[in-house]
Amino acid sequence: MKILFVHQNYPGQFLYLGPALAKRGHDCLALTDSANQRPSSVPVVRYTHKAEKAEPAACRLGRNYTTMSDRGVTVARAAVRLRDERGYYPDVIFGHSGWGETLFLKEVWPKAKLIVYAEFYYKGVGADVGFDAEFSQTGFDQVMIAQGRTAHLGQALLHADAAVAPTRWQASTYPPPLQPMIRTLFDGVDTQLLRPDPAASVTLPDGQTLRAGDEVLTFVNRNLEPYRGYHVFMRALPAVLAARPQARVVIVGGDAVSYGNPPKGGTGWKDIFLSEVRDQLDLSRVHFTGRLPYGDFVSLMQVARAHAYLTYPFVLSWSMVEAMAAGVVVVGSRTAPVEEMITHGQTGLLVDFFDIAGWSEMLIDTLANPARYAHLGQAARAHVMTQHDLHSVCLPRLIAYVEGFGPPGDPVISARH
Repeated sequence: MKILFVHQNYPGQFLYLGPALAKRGHDCLALTDSANQRPSSVPVVRYTHKAEKAEPAACRLGRNYTTMSDRGVTVARAAVRLRDERGYYPDVIFGHSGWGETLFLKEVWPKAKLIVYAEFYYKGVGADVGFDAEFSQTGFDQVMIAQGRTAHLGQALLHADAAVAPTRWQASTYPPPLQPMIRTLFDGVDTQLLRPDPAASVTLPDGQTLRAGDEVLTFVNRNLEPYRGYHVFMRALPAVLAARPQARVVIVGGDAVSYGNPPKGGTGWKDIFLSEVRDQLDLSRVHFTGRLPYGDFVSLMQVARAHAYLTYPFVLSWSMVEAMAAGVVVVGSRTAPVEEMITHGQTGLLVDFFDIAGWSEMLIDTLANPARYAHLGQAARAHVMTQHDLHSVCLPRLIAYVEGFGPPGDPVISARH
């Protein structure tokens, strides 16, 4: 089969799937933005997209669709060049729907089977919008704005043959008429790599070395921002450090904005909430690493005694499931994406997102009593190994799913071959 992956930051969610399908003999190609220079073992074709800022006054609620469909047009023109100049006709296209890249690909290759990665469908009520009153206004205007943001997401599915979502809750954010075409298939965690290691150590940017068995609390996200509960974590931290004088806290993440709005005034969220509690913290025990190379992240998870993870009702972070695979005791927010992965008292611990005192208390107890909670980390790892392991569960399912869209008459190949 000829399989085309489409993702503006490839490999993205196709990090393991693309190479695995190529290894099985399929002719794989990736179409991505020229600004993306991430390495890829799958051959890559790049398109150049000059994003023109949508004028709010002219576009009104259509400004998000304008932005996304503009990229879709750029990708479609790149696809036409692939077709006309190279004679390229894919059997299957698998693309992320989030940025509009797949919107017009069926017009270029009408016979190709189009699968879209359906990560999240914005909602005016019941998800991220209005969840945190400190940063999100509530009201009918916000409901309409959220619905306006979904135009390209709905169109992406309407013009596709099928869709994949990583979790049941994320699939459930889509309107009921679209849900039957969505298959829940988690991306997978490499539990051979993410595993407990009593000999693990990690050296921090300031030269200090932490080892497995040390009293280490971790907090990890791509960027430190309210959507991922950074403000709640920082407000809970003074009580934790006061109660646990030997504890070290390692905070991983950049100072940009992945989700939601940037703060006003030019200061990043990281410094805003650090400044709020700075005079209550022993900063010699709080380590901000910025973004870490993946190998260092793995070592950090193997060193951690407890891992705090918070999120709005939104897309679930891989890092939380990776922490579970490493056998860390995860203390997570009692929000729908987390509750799908963690059962309180069985595979981790849950705290109400906004309960700052509750967070302090739970983190203190987890750090103070590793033997009492060790079984939770062990059960979390067992759960990930049986349900979300990359090699034995998720990748075979994804391979079989994609190969199921091959041309009629092709021989069926076992996904475990």
